[in-house]
Amino acid sequence: MTAEPAVTPHQVPENGEPDEAARQLYLAIIAEGGRIPFADITDDDGAALRQLLDIGLIMVNRMDRCYTAVSPRSVSDRLGAELRSEATRLLVRAENLPGALDGLTRAYDAMPRPSGGSGGAVHVEGHVHIRQRISQLVSDCRSEVLTAQPGQRPADALQVALAQDIRLLQRGCSLRTIYQPVALADPPAIAYAEEVTRHGSQIRILDEPFQRLIVFDRSVAVISANDDNSAAAFISDPAALTFLIGGFERDWTRADTAEAASALGRGPARTIPDRIGRLLARGLTQRAVATRLGLSERTVAGHISRLRDRYGAQTLFHLGWHLNGERHG
Repeated sequence: MTAEPAVTPHQVPENGEPDEAARQLYLAIIAEGGRIPFADITDDDGAALRQLLDIGLIMVNRMDRCYTAVSPRSVSDRLGAELRSEATRLLVRAENLPGALDGLTRAYDAMPRPSGGSGGAVHVEGHVHIRQRISQLVSDCRSEVLTAQPGQRPADALQVALAQDIRLLQRGCSLRTIYQPVALADPPAIAYAEEVTRHGSQIRILDEPFQRLIVFDRSVAVISANDDNSAAAFISDPAALTFLIGGFERDWTRADTAEAASALGRGPARTIPDRIGRLLARGLTQRAVATRLGLSERTVAGHISRLRDRYGAQTLFHLGWHLNGERHG
């Protein structure tokens, strides 16, 4: 190669540091006395060469048809000055941002909110209005969100929640959620749970009935106001909040982290017979077990029959006695 190699512009790494390939090429140039002819650069060196040029660790010497090494100390001084200048500019922007958005902030704070409630509770009807109000509370949240989510969540609702919850977690807020086993049975729900846990959310599973609940900063709680969740009550009464938060914390303590781990593929899977056995050991009837797990009574009956054969149990009571002893043994 006799001509100067064509070098495509390449973006400087964000931290200003060369990667390993670029480091090795720089050291090779140093070993040759600080210069390397154009002809000695191979196609495999292209990416590393571009990076060294962009950072400024080498420069082109067209007169001698070579690349020459530049002192890392001078590069460090230059990049350090640029970073400090950028940091100062960002700090000034951060200081000015609240003032620049002040008019918009006042308009947002003055936006009409649902009213008409009494005793510290506001009732909102319609899924669209409920989601809008919850979205406002998410954006206003500064510390913590507690949620209890029984049953399955629609895939489109999970998509909306994912974007909101990730922004919430990135702001440094905590998010704790209690699910029923059936809630993490669908791929969209598992994908949502995996993504939010990757950002710091905590998830537990409680294999018992409980009510839907969301609490923002321990100052506003949202509960369903009817069976189809088309109406919601937004509660700010301190006594009611204390009661609802106490119930959540009690359920959180009793909820299962291992079950959540297995649902997300991070622990041993708990089989349907295992779940049926656990519920029978707690005294639930065959019908109650079927309802809890979302299975038909016939399916549950088949599993119970096999469990009775395994333990040699003649009656359901006898089977429950065996399973309870195994659970606590």
